[in-house]
Amino acid sequence: MSMIDDKIPDALPRRRFDWEFFSCMPLAARIGLGIILLNVVMVFMAIFGLTPYGETEIFRDLGNWAPPSAEHWLGSDQIGRDMLSRIIYGAATTIGIALSATLLSFTMGILMGFTAAVMGGLADNVLSRIVDALMAIPTLILALVVISVLGTEIYILVLVIAVLDSTRVFRLSRAIAMDVAVMEFVEAARLRGEGLWWIMRREILPNTIMPLIAEFGLRFSFAFLFIAALSFLGLGVQPPHADWGGMVRENSQVISYGIAAPLYPAAAIALLTIGVNLVVDYILARQNRSAAAAFEEQEL
Repeated sequence: MSMIDDKIPDALPRRRFDWEFFSCMPLAARIGLGIILLNVVMVFMAIFGLTPYGETEIFRDLGNWAPPSAEHWLGSDQIGRDMLSRIIYGAATTIGIALSATLLSFTMGILMGFTAAVMGGLADNVLSRIVDALMAIPTLILALVVISVLGTEIYILVLVIAVLDSTRVFRLSRAIAMDVAVMEFVEAARLRGEGLWWIMRREILPNTIMPLIAEFGLRFSFAFLFIAALSFLGLGVQPPHADWGGMVRENSQVISYGIAAPLYPAAAIALLTIGVNLVVDYILARQNRSAAAAFEEQEL
């Protein structure tokens, strides 16, 4: 090995899965994880048809907004459908759209952010100005205009939310990638002749994964609430498909009569959002502790 090779710095150690992440969870994070797992179970129940009744099955003898009973634990909705089954199917619809939009937004945002950070110059300026232009327009207004023109199909909802959300992901990924891109091991990779994709995948991504995971949880919550808001306004998931925001809108008129039908999907929206944020808070706190410990080691 030559003297030049001896001087090439090694990359930062790759992060590996650590079971301590779960064993050291505080009570709040465990509650949040339990809420997330409960929603995952509901999604699988909807996918495999393990619900008490069908998504669009109507019970004429049950009537509108029937109270809870042994056969229908949460009663019925405005046209006599089982509310519990609709909530389970709504979990699959709402969470599926939000997760798809978040994954797509992270794919676009990370690719653009890492490219801007590594290449710099003209590429950075062009991508940053495009993102600034999109972020200058209020998100909800832009989404309402685009959806009202293109339609309310599920793939359009996913694309619109993903594009709008990718601007926030771009900002974060660019900022943290710029800190890593100036390190010596990245410069060494450039000198070895490694390409842009190799540097982003092998050098930058493994050393920025924790803040990106935390941001993924926050962006998922945003997309989830955004889908619910669009459905509540009538521009999201369309009937007869079950969706939590749409279920709140369809049953909202009876809240003044003391009927709890709209509270069930509203509580499901609130619980999942709280659960995701509890887990994200734990991830951020753990990341901050790790950063502080690494800083103290450097000082010593």
